[in-house]
Amino acid sequence: MVGRVQPVLAGAVTALVGFASSFTVVLAGLRAAGASDAQAASGLLALCVSCGLAAAWLGWRHRIPMSVAWSTPGAALLVATGPPPGGWPVAVGAFLVSGVLIVAAGLFPPLGRAVAAIPKPVAGAMLAGVLLPLCTAPVRALVELPTVAGPVVIGWLLLHRFARRWAVPGALLVAVIAIALTAPPTGLTGAALAPSVTLTAPAWNASALVGLALPLFLVTMAAQNVPGMAVLVGYGYRPPFGAALRATGLASLFAAPAGGHAVNLAAITAALAAGPDAHPDPERRWVASVTAGVGLALLGLGAGVATALVAVAPPILIEAVAGLALLGALATALASAVTDPATREAAVVTFVVTASGVTLIGVGGAFWGLVAGCLMLLLFHRRPPVARAAAPESSMPEHEDRVIPTDRTPQHH
Repeated sequence: MVGRVQPVLAGAVTALVGFASSFTVVLAGLRAAGASDAQAASGLLALCVSCGLAAAWLGWRHRIPMSVAWSTPGAALLVATGPPPGGWPVAVGAFLVSGVLIVAAGLFPPLGRAVAAIPKPVAGAMLAGVLLPLCTAPVRALVELPTVAGPVVIGWLLLHRFARRWAVPGALLVAVIAIALTAPPTGLTGAALAPSVTLTAPAWNASALVGLALPLFLVTMAAQNVPGMAVLVGYGYRPPFGAALRATGLASLFAAPAGGHAVNLAAITAALAAGPDAHPDPERRWVASVTAGVGLALLGLGAGVATALVAVAPPILIEAVAGLALLGALATALASAVTDPATREAAVVTFVVTASGVTLIGVGGAFWGLVAGCLMLLLFHRRPPVARAAAPESSMPEHEDRVIPTDRTPQHH
């Protein structure tokens, strides 16, 4: 009986930690891209359901604990980029294009390998630049709202020291209590608390395709899908990368009209379902990932409540919780960017341009940071580092599903 319950409990914990640790990032990103509260709630619900369906299918079909999550760095990218020219419908159009590119990477392995070949310093620096604006929010919140943000940060620090897995959910709980104590009694009056789907007809323009769709695809692939594969390989599995990309890409396409930005393999939460704590027998751990998918889909039913709480909270407080959730990813990205002295200047240029938030010809800083870093490498005739496998050749997926993940990107939700 214990053997049957253990992976189910591990899956439930995986779903809860995954949802609580970063849903604030998702809502901040969708609202920054131009979504209304109803559209943001719909997007969060669509992401939960899409992630749940993809995780359940992949786990059941391949008997491998392939956990699925939304793109947390992709949501941070939305915050850094802001609303695209044309507003929310154009953002939805960019989400669809990003999903198509993910499916294409699953169908055509050379495309996936091309993304995996982005130089390690440039990829890390671009992600660090995307994450920086949100990661400074806790500091700004402490200055602007010390009595509210202070307990949140203190709670995060204590849990980070003694129960790291629960640090962000704990900080979120403290924030919810602070919101309940400080919000006006009628704050939730009229809010749509029941789950609902709000569909948006997509629109497209060239600047959004280059400045949002392409960076969203690259960030999702380099910062989530590739390290997510590396986690599974590290636990001795031979996951079909192509099948995972096709499933998560289709899930992204399913979620996009309802406001979901991107679905991908999970990384850190994947370890909760793929590690020995999920079950001593590696062949039984897929139950944990399937349970996590079902749990995340059920948690999506609370998207309306979560969005309503975020709507009545001071924006800087929500950004602070999101920033705390991303500090670990920022540290790993910075370390990845500046490890090699030969490419350090190119990485710094990438980071500075991305973090500047500049918009040129309607295209945001993430794209220009990537361009600037690659140009710096070419200018000084420095060959990009050769991508190395995260595991021995024999442990990688075979045939058309084989894409070698590298250790160049930070691992997070």
